[in-house]
Amino acid sequence: MPEFSPLLTPMIYLFAFAVTLLGGFVKGAVGFAMPLIMISGMGILIPPELVIAGIVFPIVISNALQVARSGFGNAQAALKEHWRYVLVVCVMILVAAQFVRSIPGSVMFIVLGVPVVGLCIIQLIGWRPQITPRWRRPFEWVAGALSGTLGGLAGTWGPPTVLYLLALNTPRASQMSVQGVIYGLGSVMLLLGHLQSGILNAQTWGFSASLVVPALTGMWLGFRLGDRFDQERFRRVTLWVLVIAGVNLIRRGLMG
Repeated sequence: MPEFSPLLTPMIYLFAFAVTLLGGFVKGAVGFAMPLIMISGMGILIPPELVIAGIVFPIVISNALQVARSGFGNAQAALKEHWRYVLVVCVMILVAAQFVRSIPGSVMFIVLGVPVVGLCIIQLIGWRPQITPRWRRPFEWVAGALSGTLGGLAGTWGPPTVLYLLALNTPRASQMSVQGVIYGLGSVMLLLGHLQSGILNAQTWGFSASLVVPALTGMWLGFRLGDRFDQERFRRVTLWVLVIAGVNLIRRGLMG
């Protein structure tokens, strides 16, 4: 495990706080992208393993709040309907998280960057899969495995989950409840997985815990101010910025 303590200078903390504050604001304003923003933003200056450790506690706490906001009754109904997908996502997050430390740093930048770019472009072009009832069950297993693997390696399974719900024509009114359950349980698995993998350890847990404050502050600001601007335009600008940041991560990986 690399020695991270010398890297955690006041300037690095300030940079990580600013990126997390932005991620929390976007999540509060438009309901997505906090992990993507933290990964692509902090990856500019911070080693990949430390980035992954840093996102864990903010994801756990923010997703717990999302479940609470959507209501536990709705969460129970969502879990009953989508239990296959939730189960596979959780299992694969635990499994995939164990491989993070075995991936070289340069390759890890690519692992982080490619999903950011791909998932953002998919949302920008508006593509959505269509699944008939006949294929729903195998689709749940395959989609869950892919989302969970991405979640364990890169800490983000939100955009694949949105595509999954769109493919099943999930009513918009229930999408937030379903997402809250999947994000909430998945984030707990991410925490457990990286405690087991060693990514979250005595050197890194304090860094991750400290980012909860800017994450929640940003979410509060997003809730308060999100209705004051054109959300669709803001969402698209955010996605383009993430594409650029993700391309930069890929560049770092390819150039070593």
